Amino acid sequence: MQTRPKQPLKLNLHDIHLWLAFPDEIQSPERLSTYQEMMTLEEQVQQQRFHFSKHRHQYLITRALVRTTLSRYANIEPHQWRFSKNAYGRPEIIPQAGVPPLRFNLSHTDGLIICGVVLKQDIGVDVENKERTGAMIEIADRFFSQQEVRDLYALPEKQRRNRFFDYWTLKESYIKARGMGLSLPLEQFSFLMSTNQALRITFDSRLQDDPDKWQFWLLKLTEHHQAAISLCRESQVDYQLKLMVYSG
Repeated sequence: MQTRPKQPLKLNLHDIHLWLAFPDEIQSPERLSTYQEMMTLEEQVQQQRFHFSKHRHQYLITRALVRTTLSRYANIEPHQWRFSKNAYGRPEIIPQAGVPPLRFNLSHTDGLIICGVVLKQDIGVDVENKERTGAMIEIADRFFSQQEVRDLYALPEKQRRNRFFDYWTLKESYIKARGMGLSLPLEQFSFLMSTNQALRITFDSRLQDDPDKWQFWLLKLTEHHQAAISLCRESQVDYQLKLMVYSG
C-alpha cells in the first residue's frame, strides 16, 4: 500500500488544511495491518490500554491519520515521524532535516477524527458529536464565562444546545492552540457571536492575550459533527481553510 505521495503536497504560508477521517469506514485488514506497522512501540502499548476494540481502532486510525498526513508534505515515511510533548501534553513534531515547519493538532469523537495542519503557527482543533448526551446547560453554568452564560440563556431554549456546542468546540480549540489545556480557566475568555458581526474573542486581563492575533472557524462537518479551529496569526492576514477527506 502506498503511504506517501511521490511529490509533497503544497501548503502555502497562509493556508490551513483540515483532514477528515471516518474511522468506521476504514476496515480493510491490509490497511489496518499497514497502520499497525507505522506505530512506535510506545504507541502500540498505548493502543492496547484501551478496553474496547472500538477505541483501539479509533486510536489506530488517529495515529495513521497524523503520520500519513504529515508525510504528504515532506519526504518522510509515515513510520519515521517522531513526536515530543510539551509540559501540558500537547504533541509537537521533533524537527528533522529537510522537513518544513509543520504544525498540527488532532481531535476525535465518535465517528470522526480531524487533523489540522499549518505552517509555523499555533493551531487548535476540536470536533464533537452533537448526539452525545449530558447536562449541557449545567456544564455551561459551571465552566463558561458570565458573558457566554448570559448570551446562552438569552436564546430560545431550542437554540441553546447548538450554541453550547459552538462555545464548547471554540473554547476547546483555543486552549489546545495555546498548548496549555485546561490549565487555562474556561471562564477567563469569552466568544462573542452575533448575526451582524464576525466571530470575536475577549480575554480576562489575567490571560494576557491579544484578540487581534486570533482567527476562528466554526464548521458543521456532518449532520452530527461540529468542529472549531483556532489559529494564532503572525499578522492580520486572513488564513484560508481547505477541507481534505482522508483516504489512507
